[in-house]
Amino acid sequence: MRLADHVLTPGVILFTEHFDACVAFYRDTLGLPQWFEKPGLVCLRFGTGYLMIERDGMAIDGRKTVAQNPTVLRFNVADVAATAALLQTAGINVTVSEHSWGTTGSFTDPDGNICSLKDADDPYFA
Repeated sequence: MRLADHVLTPGVILFTEHFDACVAFYRDTLGLPQWFEKPGLVCLRFGTGYLMIERDGMAIDGRKTVAQNPTVLRFNVADVAATAALLQTAGINVTVSEHSWGTTGSFTDPDGNICSLKDADDPYFA
């Protein structure tokens, strides 16, 4: 048996310094539905898995480097430009980039963690 055969719900735990701001960002601004809350953490639905936001992380002003956080939270969407425009109306600065392998839109959360939009028409994600 492999671990993958036993996983029921995949998840990501994000340790934050600006806990309340990060919860508001992911839940209220991005619209991830809240699953449950316990003292010191909030768990949001993230596709078929979850994003658990907890305390005790480290924030920086601006965007974290890969050395400071080697993880990107990716949101595969039907239309990167349209989704970026929607986020920009909510006050989120999104940088849209064209690549040979697709279109991305990069933005950060209140702690400086990198989030990314990706066009979902990539056959690997279909």
